[in-house]
Amino acid sequence: MKLSQFRFRLPEEQVALYPAHREFKNEDGTVERIYSRDRCRLMVVHRKSQSIEMYKKDAEGKDTDEFLCFRDLVDYFDEGDTFLFNDTKVFPARLYGTKEKTDAKIEVFLLRELNEELRLWDVLVEPARKIRIGNKLFFDEEGPMVAEVIDNTTSRGRTLRFLYDCPHDEFKRELYSLGSAPLPRYIVERRPAEEADTENFQTIFAKHEGAVTAPATGLHFSRELMKMMEIRGFEFAYVTVHCGLGCFDSIEVEDLTKHKMSSEQMVVDSEACRIVNRAKELEHKVCAVGVSTMRAAETAVGTDGLLKEYEGWTNKFIFPPYDFSLANALITNLYHSESTMLMLTAAFGGYDLIYDAYEKAVSNGYMFGCFGDSMLILDD
Repeated sequence: MKLSQFRFRLPEEQVALYPAHREFKNEDGTVERIYSRDRCRLMVVHRKSQSIEMYKKDAEGKDTDEFLCFRDLVDYFDEGDTFLFNDTKVFPARLYGTKEKTDAKIEVFLLRELNEELRLWDVLVEPARKIRIGNKLFFDEEGPMVAEVIDNTTSRGRTLRFLYDCPHDEFKRELYSLGSAPLPRYIVERRPAEEADTENFQTIFAKHEGAVTAPATGLHFSRELMKMMEIRGFEFAYVTVHCGLGCFDSIEVEDLTKHKMSSEQMVVDSEACRIVNRAKELEHKVCAVGVSTMRAAETAVGTDGLLKEYEGWTNKFIFPPYDFSLANALITNLYHSESTMLMLTAAFGGYDLIYDAYEKAVSNGYMFGCFGDSMLILDD
């Protein structure tokens, strides 16, 4: 398929800058938000019947005028059905420093630690044109955190050596204390990061640190919802995919077969395989929560359709047409035009049906992006 087939017009006001919330204005004019991560809207797409649900039903099974919300997903699953989650943990990757001598403000986005002993990090810098090998960056006027640029890796990429002499755990704590939640650029260009983002941009089941962006669909799951799912007899399995920025990279080619995804580190352990494969054998639903989880599942699935243990990297790029081998349900967010996340969604749900669903989402005011509304795709 072609890139242009995934282009649509999204009004700017339908890009979610905050998770689902209620908003109150205080007497002093300040705004207070009460967040409810499981209260976003839910659209349900049925692959076989080619139907789309947006509204709750009344006692007679007819549509009401009340939209489905995320919590309603429990009504589409049965005891023994299994949800596959991504338990990666986001670290506060966005830092702001100043360049020595000029005091120019520089954004440093941490990607990954290259060498623990030497304090070497792979980073992105903005504006990149101001940062050259040998430059020093200062991150805290009152503290000792300083970094030196020792290599150029890409147009925006740099290797930094942090000049901080202390035990590694102390260094990491100090470094992270200077950072903020790594919200997508389409959010930080519209509002500054806030204290609440540290919690809001992290799933409640985050466990293994290494992601520089959150597995967005997992953000909708609250402790209350997970408990409700547990009571109903649903099973949970976890894989780890350290989400990188590759999903936000612009696709520069019209022919999608020529696009190369950036690699992400992933782990599928024996416990995840046991839970998922048992569900498959008993013919229960296996629902992938988010596109990162689906990519991991399709990377680690065997020719027999069962999940295999895996530790390594994946750069799997999924777009229509594609035959999925493991999960038969998918929960995903609503994503931007020409995004790789939209392409995977269309591959699973079917291009025409998903395009129709997105048109309905835009015309009915659904919110898009990592904090936006959600879609459940079922094989029925």
